[in-house]
Amino acid sequence: MDFHISQFLSPGRKEFVKGTLLLTGAGLFCRVLGFFYRIYMSRTIGAEGLGLYNMIHPLFSIAFAVCAGSIQTALSQYIAANQEKGPAVFKCGLFLSLSLSVIPLLLLWKGKMFLAGNILSEPQAARYLPVLAVSVPFACLHACINGYYYGMNKAHIPSFSQIAEQVIRMGAVWLLVGYLEKNGKSVTVGLAVEGHLIGEMASAAFTFLALFLVPPQRKERQNETLIGETGRQKRVEKENVLGDNAVFANLGPILILALPLMGNRLVLNLLGSAEAILIPSRLIDYGLTNKEALSIYGVLTSMALPFILFPSALTNSMAVLLLPSAAKAQAEKDESRISTMVTLSFRYSCYMGILCIGLFIRFGKSLGTIIFHNELSGSFIMVLCWLCPFMYLATTMGSIQNGLGKTGITFLQNMFAMGIRLVFVLFAVPLFGIRGYLWGFLVSELLLAFLCCFSVRRQVEFHCNMADCVLKPGLVLLISLGLELALCTAIPVTGSFLEIVFHMGIITVCYGAFLGVILR
Repeated sequence: MDFHISQFLSPGRKEFVKGTLLLTGAGLFCRVLGFFYRIYMSRTIGAEGLGLYNMIHPLFSIAFAVCAGSIQTALSQYIAANQEKGPAVFKCGLFLSLSLSVIPLLLLWKGKMFLAGNILSEPQAARYLPVLAVSVPFACLHACINGYYYGMNKAHIPSFSQIAEQVIRMGAVWLLVGYLEKNGKSVTVGLAVEGHLIGEMASAAFTFLALFLVPPQRKERQNETLIGETGRQKRVEKENVLGDNAVFANLGPILILALPLMGNRLVLNLLGSAEAILIPSRLIDYGLTNKEALSIYGVLTSMALPFILFPSALTNSMAVLLLPSAAKAQAEKDESRISTMVTLSFRYSCYMGILCIGLFIRFGKSLGTIIFHNELSGSFIMVLCWLCPFMYLATTMGSIQNGLGKTGITFLQNMFAMGIRLVFVLFAVPLFGIRGYLWGFLVSELLLAFLCCFSVRRQVEFHCNMADCVLKPGLVLLISLGLELALCTAIPVTGSFLEIVFHMGIITVCYGAFLGVILR
């Protein structure tokens, strides 16, 4: 059966596409800013400093998973299916999130010496953990507000909050560096931690202010009325953020949705934290010094991976909005809509992933060398680019599963993939160095994407013609690369960043144009 995007763009579904495009635009803009930020930080605190920061940041990720991320997802899912309860559900989720944030705040603050010495095996990290702790309540605040807006199908405030967070963080760090250098003080990894705190505070302040200035109003149902005891009809008023007093009546449904997600994310973040801590120690077992191990880990996580994750601004935006949309469609028993969402997600994840493979193989080495002045980062990019299609598929399909209420399946799949990576870290890295971890990363993402697609296929019937999704895009990519290489004979690439971006643009335009023609 031929599939057209117009099937998806019915009036009730335009909000999803609009929100995805808005989040994508904000995400791309923030990632561009993030690149400049990482370049600046790599030249300010160095690869070793970035490696240390990426070792301690998973502690925040664990706190966020327990106190904020799972509750944000639960809010967006529950509010999407019960928009008339939006304000009361939001207030209940916010109270729950802020209450939980007290636990990691105290643990990070009071247990900094134990965590740094016995868990991270980096005593110097102790001085940075209290700053990280203070950011947790701010993260909870803006996560809950964003979940409220996502559930009401209003993506503009979360989009703009990303931009505010990134811009203010970058500006504050730049000012701090200027102050430290002016006063003859050394710039340490604490700069990155303080920048993180400032960014969380900025995002929380922006979303909190927006909540009162532009509250997300639900659409009133036509002819919706309440009939009182006297038989007199009363018009239903629009709800606002200060409306419903029956806040805690929604605590049960929120916990039912949040607790599985909370447990899932906690376990996954614990595994991820173990990975972040073990990689440098296993690199030392391979024969590197502590400084060399932290530097290589910093190059991988703060230089190479951001390039691979840059295009995922689109798939991440789709994933954020797919969850409440899938939940709403399931509540309305609209299987056709779910099928259409899955088909679109599958197709465009494949299209974008295949394009990214070509771009990063062609220019990955040059990008790493030019931007970060680090040849190793370019080598990592060329290896990690094969992750792109599988990573993008796993992201979107996993979000759809969560929206359909299959959070347990998603958790098991992610834990399986993370377990594979840990096995490679434990046994392959001491033998093969960082290459052992890269191999494990590739294997785990490939298996995760397969499991997610297989699981969704069992729940929802969708169209995934492999010729259209893989073979034709692959052929189009080869043609596009051939045209760009032919152009290089007339206009050689001298190695400047803008020139490389121009040639990448040529490949992307050719790929999109030819793909549109061949799949028509």
